[in-house]
Amino acid sequence: MALFAVFEAVAITLWLTKGNLFYLFNFSYIGAALAVAVALFIRGNKNARRISQLLIGLYMLVYLGLISGENMQIEGFWYYLFTGVFEAATIHYAVAKIFGPLLFGRGWCGYACWTAMVLDFLPYKVPQQPRRKKLGRVRYVTFAASLVFVAALFLAHVGNIERIMFWAFIVGNVAYYAIGTALAYAFKDNRAFCKYVCPVTVFLKPMSYFARIRVTCDHDKCIGCGRCRRVCPMDVDMLDDSRGRENGTECILCLECARNCPRKAL
Repeated sequence: MALFAVFEAVAITLWLTKGNLFYLFNFSYIGAALAVAVALFIRGNKNARRISQLLIGLYMLVYLGLISGENMQIEGFWYYLFTGVFEAATIHYAVAKIFGPLLFGRGWCGYACWTAMVLDFLPYKVPQQPRRKKLGRVRYVTFAASLVFVAALFLAHVGNIERIMFWAFIVGNVAYYAIGTALAYAFKDNRAFCKYVCPVTVFLKPMSYFARIRVTCDHDKCIGCGRCRRVCPMDVDMLDDSRGRENGTECILCLECARNCPRKAL
């Protein structure tokens, strides 16, 4: 209920300030989907997070993206930012990926991302190989490429940019799914795309360092079996409660560590 209340507050605020009833529906829907997922998880439903991914991911991909023609990828964020309009993708990024992570970290990646929604169906839910940290630099290349692509369109005064943004959304998603699937099989890790390529993490990671909602360990219960580290899809060391813990800003709040802990220490 607390989680739903946060999103409902955002929904009402944007509805009243922007004068658009869509925002009331949009954020109320997302908040309700997340609230249902958390309630199901508390009741022991193993598919709780997957339900949230499908409810939100398909809504963002199919309704907002394909039907409404909004580019909700990072290119859409740059597009609206350059036009000076606080709409659609800019609002989405502000809430979910820039300021939101100060509260819930990279929860977006675990419960709502339409790219991860598909990649999580692949067979390598637990990484089979050690993390390759140097490859993480690729995300900065894709981040810069998205910015340069949109900036070039504006500098060249290309016409009908909105139509280009729509096709960029389609092509971009196809590329993300193809690259993500290829990396998952190459590294035996469903979340390889998230760790090495996804440009959105450039926003998410620094803000997630200050996240208020975090997984912590009750060391009086912990027996040091290491199961939490082995099942974590993002290679986070959950036994370290410090903000500087290994891969701490990678936590997607999937709670696989808590679900698999034999002593309920997380």
